[in-house]
Amino acid sequence: MSSPHDMSTPMSPFGAPSPDAAVYVISVAAELTGLHPQTLRAYERMGLIEPGRTGGGGRRYSHRDLERLREIADLTSAGIGIEGVRRIMALEHQVDALRARNEELVAELDAVRRGLAARAVVPANKLPVLHQAAARSVVVWRRGT
Repeated sequence: MSSPHDMSTPMSPFGAPSPDAAVYVISVAAELTGLHPQTLRAYERMGLIEPGRTGGGGRRYSHRDLERLREIADLTSAGIGIEGVRRIMALEHQVDALRARNEELVAELDAVRRGLAARAVVPANKLPVLHQAAARSVVVWRRGT
């Protein structure tokens, strides 16, 4: 199973690691999240978290991993079972992906609209006009030439 963390993740400006840089050993991650190291190992076995690995196999957690561990702890302390936590996190991931895709599509649509507006060669008074008749039918007609 490949890790989502690259141990060679570039540093952000001023030497601070990026949120995805796997830099925290298990004892530090446990202390920062308030969880026992065995709990972190159990969450990994359950597939809820996937820490990075060193060449020797040691676990390394990123800041994003710590946030995820805190979220798992919050959900379980609220009485949600592990399968519920897994489902909630999967749905949150799906929502994030859909939100990002929606932003891409909106930007693409805006670019297409700008391109079409820039290329418009039909004078405004020659564009098709939509009229809605009383019978709720739509009639498209062009103004006379």
